[in-house]
Amino acid sequence: MMETNHALESLAALAHPIRLSVFRMLVQAGPAGLPAGRIAELMEMPASSLSFHLKELHRAGLLSSQQAGRSIIYMAHFETMNALLGYLTENCCSGNPCSPVSTCSVESRS
Repeated sequence: MMETNHALESLAALAHPIRLSVFRMLVQAGPAGLPAGRIAELMEMPASSLSFHLKELHRAGLLSSQQAGRSIIYMAHFETMNALLGYLTENCCSGNPCSPVSTCSVESRS
């Protein structure tokens, strides 16, 4: 289970439009990830600017990376993403189990 401080660190890293877009792009790319140069192309930004954002996501545990020749491949760290989702939905539906895609119904008080 994710601790509150780690959840806050992850949420803070995602609380920037570029980092959120990069993370979502890497989630869509799947386990294979994308090279840093390709991410920079798709984001239409210089690699030097992108590296700061990648470092923040990596520091928060949302990305992993591996060297592939002269490139660095970045991948979404799905375990951290799932732990964050679990943390956010832990007490969903008054503590009753519900799926992440279900809509929790809350009785309105009149």
